[in-house]
Amino acid sequence: MSMDDLDHAAIDAAARALEQGELVAFPTETVYGLGADAENPLAVAAIYAAKGRPQDHPVIVHLAPDAPLDYWATDIPQEAHALAAAFWPGPLTLILKRALSIPAAVSGGQDTVGLRCPSHPVAIALLRAFKAGRGGIAAPSANKFGAVSPTLAQHVRDEFSADGSVAMVLDGGASQVGIESTIVDLSRLATHGPVLLRPGHVSAEAIAAVIDQLPRAPDAAAPRASGTLESHYAPHTPVAMQDSDTLRRTLAQLDGAGRKVALIHYSEMPSTHAALRLPATPAGFAHALYAALRAMDGHGADVILVEAPPQGGDWNGVNDRLRRAAHGSTGIVHGLLNQGPVA
Repeated sequence: MSMDDLDHAAIDAAARALEQGELVAFPTETVYGLGADAENPLAVAAIYAAKGRPQDHPVIVHLAPDAPLDYWATDIPQEAHALAAAFWPGPLTLILKRALSIPAAVSGGQDTVGLRCPSHPVAIALLRAFKAGRGGIAAPSANKFGAVSPTLAQHVRDEFSADGSVAMVLDGGASQVGIESTIVDLSRLATHGPVLLRPGHVSAEAIAAVIDQLPRAPDAAAPRASGTLESHYAPHTPVAMQDSDTLRRTLAQLDGAGRKVALIHYSEMPSTHAALRLPATPAGFAHALYAALRAMDGHGADVILVEAPPQGGDWNGVNDRLRRAAHGSTGIVHGLLNQGPVA
């Protein structure tokens, strides 16, 4: 989508709705966000109410290109400016010390704030129209809390059309990246160095290439960040992830037991109740993952089985999301195989 293809009337209407304290869903390159005026605590509270989100779980503030960081954050290290210059607009969120004038509502009560500049043309146009480009839009993913994030406008409508909590849904087509942004904590740089709170499209190695430090794993005192609970991104159907050889054996066993399997895979697999084959590349798999989980959730299967992607490198973001999606389904395959036969 180019800037020439934008529906400017809809974008202006969405900006006015945000300025009036309403919620607007909009596309980013990662997933669709559920947006509110980041400086309006009542509007931010409406996000939490619509999603059913815990009040202490922070949201990310989206900024227009060239927005001044020092309005939103304080004690900004040079590394933050370097990463913003390298990756913004794009799928990288920086955790910094929150400026005192910014409401704690966006931070789950913490003294930090998550900031990013999205690259989707609709998101950029909306941010430039909202408060003449000087505002910030607080926006977690536009879905009920803990559920699969939306990568299409229809996904958002499916979640919120019934309750009337969302004033507008801007349609920007399918999200290009498909999983949420990388989150790196720079708020404790002097004592802890950079800390990778959530992996994503921007890898730890890419961050290190800019600031000459490889981000560490999260420690117990790290700031809470969006989308980092152990169980997250989960469809209604239980999810299990297995390596390719184990998965082939499991498919045969579940078929013999009369169980219905919805399969997400990238290599050759036996036929089953429902299946989607995704690209065998990190970017292609990530782009299609959430839509695949939503589609497989609609097939009435006993379980969604996912062929485990390779470990490490550019696959870290995908593996992180799948691990969280499957967290609440421990033992599901064993249970299905040890139940009585299907009538």
